[in-house]
Amino acid sequence: MGKHSSNYVLQAKSKEFYWEGSGQLSIKTFSNGKAHYKTNKGFFAVHEERYLLLNSGPYTISIEEDQSVESFCLFFKDGFAEEVMRSLQDSPESLLDDPNKPSHTVEFFEKTYEMDLNFTKQLNHFKNHYSLVQGDLIWQEEQFYQLMQTIVNKHNKTINQLHSLTALKFSTREEMYRRISLAHEYIRACFDQTISLEDIAKTAGLSPNHLLRNYFEIFGKTPNQHVTEFRVQKAKRLLMNEEKSITDIAFDIGFNHPVSFSKMFKKYVGISPMQFRKKVILAKK
Repeated sequence: MGKHSSNYVLQAKSKEFYWEGSGQLSIKTFSNGKAHYKTNKGFFAVHEERYLLLNSGPYTISIEEDQSVESFCLFFKDGFAEEVMRSLQDSPESLLDDPNKPSHTVEFFEKTYEMDLNFTKQLNHFKNHYSLVQGDLIWQEEQFYQLMQTIVNKHNKTINQLHSLTALKFSTREEMYRRISLAHEYIRACFDQTISLEDIAKTAGLSPNHLLRNYFEIFGKTPNQHVTEFRVQKAKRLLMNEEKSITDIAFDIGFNHPVSFSKMFKKYVGISPMQFRKKVILAKK
């Protein structure tokens, strides 16, 4: 893999897209739809409420939507994250004495992250002004530095949280978090398909029981609870489309029979899918 010597933005619109190759450290954001990524470690689904952080390496991306999906992806040059990390962690004296001192390689947790208020504000500022100031290289570099600082701060916060896990060695806790995160991303990407606990555990490289115990410790929920939560969220969105039948919605969220879907929905929402649809329709009038 060649050395990546520049930061850059990739902005595009497409209903259908596929690419396979190797890229540098990057964050992937999308609006008006979602994209699916696959790396040699896991599967990721990215939509406008979250962003994906990928370390440098090979991956594939695919988009298959009925409407154009807009991407705004940021790629960071080699050593950029390490420079920002060092500026936040080293002493002022060390930074003054040796401003270009090499730093340890930063390996981020590859996962989707919630679009929190600070990150969203920074990203929207960059996105909204990017086309107007493409020739202003200093302004662009400032945006890259500000966003990377936010990313590094979030990474460091996650590292601190890992101390609460029960594994004896920190390296074990860190590896466990990476694997459980991959399991969680697999659920996010595939919850609307027929998946098993064994499938999820295999993605994480863990036994099912080991996965269950550590997944709950990190997320406070079981994999099944997250699958159900994501299915209910998607079902609610689909039920707002009056032209979509209950049977079609059941299949769209991973059920083989509409009765099973209706029972699950009523159990977690309190009313049947049809009652929910009628309630939404009345609210619109």
